[in-house]
Amino acid sequence: MKYIRGRFKEEFELNTNYLENNHLVLVGKVASEKKYSHEIYGEKFYIFNLEVVRLSSTVDIIPITVSERLLTSINLIMGNTLKVEGQFRSYNNYENEKNRLILTVFAKEIMEIGAEQESEGVSNEVTLLGYICKKPIYRQTPFGREIADILLAVNRAYNKSDYIPCIAWGRNARFCENMEVGTEVRLVGRVQSRIYEKKHEDGTVEERVAYEVSVASLEIVEKEEQPAEVNETSEEVV
Repeated sequence: MKYIRGRFKEEFELNTNYLENNHLVLVGKVASEKKYSHEIYGEKFYIFNLEVVRLSSTVDIIPITVSERLLTSINLIMGNTLKVEGQFRSYNNYENEKNRLILTVFAKEIMEIGAEQESEGVSNEVTLLGYICKKPIYRQTPFGREIADILLAVNRAYNKSDYIPCIAWGRNARFCENMEVGTEVRLVGRVQSRIYEKKHEDGTVEERVAYEVSVASLEIVEKEEQPAEVNETSEEVV
């Protein structure tokens, strides 16, 4: 494995299934109108928000990017319940002379479901297989709760990678504290949103929303051969 210009490169066999690296299932309610995002090779993509409720009744508002092809049989009406399968992806947005990491759910399948199905099965679960690309930051809250911030590089097709911020708690946080950059891990968690305030140099304060994966379980993937040389990413995570 090599790390080149902030990207992990690895030689995969031709039958590599990248869905195994990054697979997500969400069930929630449409929380916004769709808006145009971009177009690739004549295919239009749109973004809308999905409201996903945690067991604690806290609500996560998660952005969904979806192709127009998947919307032909779906009514994106406010309050409609949808099941979305896809991947948690990232891209860089150049802003104020800095790269800002933008997170979104890329829908591969989407369907309407009834209210009776909403409480059945998984409502928010993501499985990621990737590499630690920044030294995990371990800390404790004033109340003594243990937390570790992790940045995971997840390989995607066409030599691309997604950089996914993750947060681990308790024993998982302690486990991550001493992980080296380049360690391959598999984790299962949930996508969550968090509101924070960004202070600018001119003194103004902007309210923003951050997205991350809250880790439920995590394990190191053992390899016969360890990477020879790995460096830390220089990309800014906001």
